[in-house]
Amino acid sequence: MSLVTKAFHSNASAAVILIRAMVGLVFLSEGIQKFLYPEIRGAGRFLKIGLPSPEFLSYFVASFEIVCGILIVLGLFTRLAVLPTITIMLVAIFSTKIPMLPEDGFWSMAHAARTDFSMLLGSIYLLIVGAGPLSIDAVLFWKKSRQQAKT
Repeated sequence: MSLVTKAFHSNASAAVILIRAMVGLVFLSEGIQKFLYPEIRGAGRFLKIGLPSPEFLSYFVASFEIVCGILIVLGLFTRLAVLPTITIMLVAIFSTKIPMLPEDGFWSMAHAARTDFSMLLGSIYLLIVGAGPLSIDAVLFWKKSRQQAKT
């Protein structure tokens, strides 16, 4: 089995589509909101938390959230699409949630981080199991697999 075929292969159940929908649609929505409301969701927020080049970075991140969100929902290049979402969530947790610990305590931080944590774990789950049978990845995998079996 080639590396490309392994990347598309998934033994996950069809129920993984629910995780794909949750993760993909949240990232898609958040990316769009960074363009619609830059002062509170995009560059303004990035400036407030002290990230470098906030205007460029917010549009850069938003673009990845939109593209990767769509790919995840469709189940296309799913394992590759979750790599940026994992990175985005780790940066979000370390730059906005962990700094809350000293001032606000664990429970306030845990409450604020619940969506970030869920998106991180959902993305890691998809990296591990793949897109499942109800995905474009599965169609591509099975087409390639059938072609190899014929030869």
